[in-house]
Amino acid sequence: MAAPPVPELLRAHLTELAKNDERLDGRGRFEGREVQIETGVLPRAEGSARVVMGDTIVLAGVKFQIMTPYPDRPTSGGFMTSAEVRPVSGVHWEAGPPSPAAIELGRVVDRGIRESGCLDMSDLCILPGEKAWQVILDVFALSDDGNLFDAFATAAMAALRTAIIPGERFDVGEDRPLPVSKKPMMCSYHRVGGRFVYDAVRREEIGGAERIHITLGDDDHVHSLQKGLKGAFTADEFAEIMDHARQRCAELRNMIE
Repeated sequence: MAAPPVPELLRAHLTELAKNDERLDGRGRFEGREVQIETGVLPRAEGSARVVMGDTIVLAGVKFQIMTPYPDRPTSGGFMTSAEVRPVSGVHWEAGPPSPAAIELGRVVDRGIRESGCLDMSDLCILPGEKAWQVILDVFALSDDGNLFDAFATAAMAALRTAIIPGERFDVGEDRPLPVSKKPMMCSYHRVGGRFVYDAVRREEIGGAERIHITLGDDDHVHSLQKGLKGAFTADEFAEIMDHARQRCAELRNMIE
């Protein structure tokens, strides 16, 4: 079956722009869109945040429930992340059960946070073997104009850092802030027009090729790497991407302080 004409025309246009080191919206290769972060936006959540990156707008909310610890981890609490992207965010998303793309979004965000160790699971224990806190992180897209991965990851960290454990409501002690010891941040890159760019907009994603998502900790430790779609990158390309990711992740950490 022949490829749809619109993506092929878009790819050709993106390739022509790349020859002059240009992008659709006039940004440089590694220039991100302006990021706006607001916390405390959901009154019924224990922690929440809204992140705006151009026309990409997402929400993150944190809730708590009491769980029975897993038998092999009797003194540990739990953490789970879910991502929801509905047609209201863009015509390319469909109603119904979570799509593979939405599942990937939630898992990549979850992995970056979980592997960083920024949440002390033992601190979430209430009674060993019987009761522990489970942290539930929900991320929701209001508008998708590209790079939901970074928008979700940034909103998630902003929401977690403002979350309050509701001990009084569950009659298991006093309310207290959720201890978040680190600030893992994600940067995503897409091959567009034959070279990698940072913070791709939706049209660049449609006309692009492989992508990579990098989550770095406060000490530039790599907590997660996720490659998406077909294709490969060279050692030089990866080194260039990592150099920019270190700088950009540091800037994002400062934004959520």
